[in-house]
Amino acid sequence: MTSHTDLAQKLRELIDSAGYRHNDRVPPERELCKALGTTRNQLRKALAELEAQGRIWRHVGRGTFVGSRPVLNLQDVTYLGDQIKPEQVVAVRFTIEPQLCRLAALQATRSDREQMRLCAQRCREAEDWRSYEAWDNNLHHAIARSTRNQLFLYFFETLNAVRRSILWGQPRITRKPPDEYCSFHEHDVIVSAIGAGDAERAAEAMHTHLQSVYARILPKGASPVSGPATPTDSGNG
Repeated sequence: MTSHTDLAQKLRELIDSAGYRHNDRVPPERELCKALGTTRNQLRKALAELEAQGRIWRHVGRGTFVGSRPVLNLQDVTYLGDQIKPEQVVAVRFTIEPQLCRLAALQATRSDREQMRLCAQRCREAEDWRSYEAWDNNLHHAIARSTRNQLFLYFFETLNAVRRSILWGQPRITRKPPDEYCSFHEHDVIVSAIGAGDAERAAEAMHTHLQSVYARILPKGASPVSGPATPTDSGNG
């Protein structure tokens, strides 16, 4: 196992042995570092690993909590899921996510950028589509979180919850993403642009990525922004 995977296992055992319940807050990073004998940088990689597995969730300014991230407002998401058409979700993603990348390029810290690179790498290493989609979702969330804009993050999380409640027309004919899967390179370009602080290139890279994703999901000839979608998969990148 890699060092951060080994550390993630130790962190999981520490949390499990403490008897925390769902949504209980775990000790702050400095205490976890001391308990595990590690650095904050390595700890955050381990936390990202557990977050992608749905074992913890993190909220900037509030801390780290046990269990999967709760839906912000289940009633609103359920209502929107019933009212919103898939193509409307696509249109909002094209509006919000490039702008999130633009802000991330200006606001992301070194730790944020490292987490994005970790998520992109985990997408490549995924052993099945479910694992890939978890890490892909974690990458998009890491970008949104790095903007340090809580209102944008709220909009993103609501959009993400609605998107994940809709099934999309992207059949999976392989057990996992192929080695040459185009999203791998697209993720790298996005993360590289954010790392370089190039706001416009980051926004353009996300726009290109979304076009690529929905070109595979939407029926041929449909607009990647407003065309209809056929429900059956997650609509992830």
